[in-house]
Amino acid sequence: MPQVTSLDHLVLSVTDMERTLAFYTAVLGMTSERFSPADGSTRWALKFGDQKINLHDASAPFAPHAKTVSSGSADLCFLTDTSITDWQSHLAVEGVPIEEGPVKRTGATGPILSLYVRDPDGALIEISTPYP
Repeated sequence: MPQVTSLDHLVLSVTDMERTLAFYTAVLGMTSERFSPADGSTRWALKFGDQKINLHDASAPFAPHAKTVSSGSADLCFLTDTSITDWQSHLAVEGVPIEEGPVKRTGATGPILSLYVRDPDGALIEISTPYP
């Protein structure tokens, strides 16, 4: 039986591109990248490690798209090597409220310690570090 091996990218539908780019770059340390796909349009992506998040304007999604396009509906967990204590300090400086945490959870490869925040559209963002 065929199997997938990894996630290449995911798409977030957003209501304010500039606000989203500012949050993910300043708060989470991602890099924004403007790119032009084969259709000649101009789009934005967020890059971190070997991963990418493509950003679509929720009011004008690119086809094909999810059956129901909705901003703020994502629930994403990002792994980090930075301590949760350092993240708490950074989030305070950036004025980003912590919704929950630190709290122990189980990630794809084992125990993690997580903080939960919201992006500008209300998507739930989990910032996690491996927990011994």
